[in-house]
Amino acid sequence: MTTATPKTIETAGTAAPKHMRSAVPVQTRSDRFKSTVVSEFPDVTGREAVWKYTPVARLAELISGELDGAPYMFDATVASGVSTEWVGRDDARIGSAGTPEDRASANAWTAFQQALVISVTGDDDKEFTLTRSALGSGPRAAHTVVVAAPNSRATLILQNSGAAHLTENVEFVLGDGAHLTVVTVQEWDDDALHVATHFASIGKDALLKHVAVTLGGGVVRLNPSAHLAGERADAELYGAYFADAGQHLEQQVYVFHDAPATRSRVTYKGALQGVGARTVWIGDVLIGPKAVGTDTYEQNRNLVLTDGARADSVPNLEIETGDIVGAGHASATGRFDDEQLFYLQSRGITEDEARRLVVRGFLAEIVQQIGSPALQERLHAAIEAELESVVTVGS
Repeated sequence: MTTATPKTIETAGTAAPKHMRSAVPVQTRSDRFKSTVVSEFPDVTGREAVWKYTPVARLAELISGELDGAPYMFDATVASGVSTEWVGRDDARIGSAGTPEDRASANAWTAFQQALVISVTGDDDKEFTLTRSALGSGPRAAHTVVVAAPNSRATLILQNSGAAHLTENVEFVLGDGAHLTVVTVQEWDDDALHVATHFASIGKDALLKHVAVTLGGGVVRLNPSAHLAGERADAELYGAYFADAGQHLEQQVYVFHDAPATRSRVTYKGALQGVGARTVWIGDVLIGPKAVGTDTYEQNRNLVLTDGARADSVPNLEIETGDIVGAGHASATGRFDDEQLFYLQSRGITEDEARRLVVRGFLAEIVQQIGSPALQERLHAAIEAELESVVTVGS
């Protein structure tokens, strides 16, 4: 069991103007500076703890540039108990789940003109898909708020494809007893840029299952955070990603246990191939002083398929109470298991096909968590297409 090393940032409170902030040590993950105003954040240099793995030069227009915050076109399926509406910045639901902790998130918050609110009601199981495929290549900001009413149940699929230079915030507010599955799929064009922060507030006896699948985009940085605010709140965060040459796929996950008897499971798996393929996973779990009886575990696994690819994996765990059920983390990055390859080849399977079978099975654990057969089948096919171009790792 470990604790995260305290870092130093500029802050004097969550609303302090830039000129009033001074360098003080951050004692815990929840103490990071927060603001919805981009000017409250210093310029990003790439040396900051939250940016040091990120190609900030490629994202400069999203971090600090002017953004188009107007509403955009989207397609949505029809599901009983699920509705969408555009609302003004003064809507009380905005900001219910979290506040930006980095400049790109704050830039999006400062720039959006209207927020898209998705409301979920009814205790029957339902599936709703929102598709964005025509955002264009201009720098854009967006804000989405998903409100799941108490005891409601739904699967929400956020499908992203096409061109995009997008920075956004997405909030999930789960009422007591709500069960919400969120599947976010990134299949952007090869030159797309996407920076997203997902905030979730989970009420008493509520369950959030968050599944992030990233297969496309030039630079994709997706940071999900879950605040287990109610007693017996439950969060399951899953991720699957496949990086090709020149792609940078990054996830910074944060789970905050802030109430008694809460539970969380974090499992992210990734595969990389090609020169310059890069993945980053940072997992922060904080068990607060009120979170007695916490049960948590996080893990990240990466398969490097070719030379020239790089995976960074950093799990962190902070515990502020001694009365817990269990807490742990694990991280592993490596090439194929030679014993698995030998076993498959000894049964007449070619080496290339054996490698594809291993990777397919490796990522299938995450895809199977989605619970939508049609989407699972399509994602399995997309992963298979990625595997067709796998180059064998040299011995």
